[in-house]
Amino acid sequence: MNTETITELKEKARAVRLGIIDALGIDKRGHLGGSLSCADIVTALYFHKMRHDPHNRFMANRDRFVMSKGHSVLAQYAALAEAGYFPKETLHKTKTLGCFLQGHPERETPGIEANTGSLGQGLSIGVGMALGGRLDKLDYHTWVVLGDGELAEGQVWEAATSAAAFKLDTLTAIVDMNGIQAVGRTCDRYDLGDIRGKFAAFGWKTFEIDGHKMEEIVPALDEAAAVRGVPTVIVARTVKGKGVSFAENTHTYHNNLLTKDLQEQARREIRAM
Repeated sequence: MNTETITELKEKARAVRLGIIDALGIDKRGHLGGSLSCADIVTALYFHKMRHDPHNRFMANRDRFVMSKGHSVLAQYAALAEAGYFPKETLHKTKTLGCFLQGHPERETPGIEANTGSLGQGLSIGVGMALGGRLDKLDYHTWVVLGDGELAEGQVWEAATSAAAFKLDTLTAIVDMNGIQAVGRTCDRYDLGDIRGKFAAFGWKTFEIDGHKMEEIVPALDEAAAVRGVPTVIVARTVKGKGVSFAENTHTYHNNLLTKDLQEQARREIRAM
């Protein structure tokens, strides 16, 4: 890791955030808050860590990425467009009839590995992908981004026990811990307490970082991928709506629309980050 790499990733993250605003559009509901909170993590995965190729997107040894909290797929769409999987102009057609960019991930979209959106299922999909790689003797890594509110789903913890039992060291979960879900603070709705401690108790190697600091994200991804014998989890402390003042730390923009004026304000604030 060097200063130039970090600077480049921060610029990519800015581009991804602007892509999220493009995908949300004007007077069209979408999940702004959670997409912005995981934007830095998604950026670091696509432009630093993951092995992938938009010109050979079905190569057997590509790393797998699952956006388990599927409502935040705008961040993934923006990263895929920035990486060249489809033209950036396509982002403006998100959630329109006939476009392959819809409100939740679908495999018909170039670069999407799994249909998600019913919360709690993505880690199980990731377990299957990691096991498949082992059976096929491929060394790809599987990355799964979950929301902290999503962890209330019991299937997440069934997948966590399976991953530990099978010693899936090619699987990393990343928890976007922004503390807010659809109708308020996560701790007021379903307080899970020590998330990192729970994964550790299930046999996972754990890391905790500031999910907006590339200086912490990059080494955590590198260290997680190097762990052997156990699955890994990165608990990333984030801010819902990061980068857009009226969307930060509020559930109001978990799923909401932007007026033309608010869109312009969001762009100005992101460019000034």
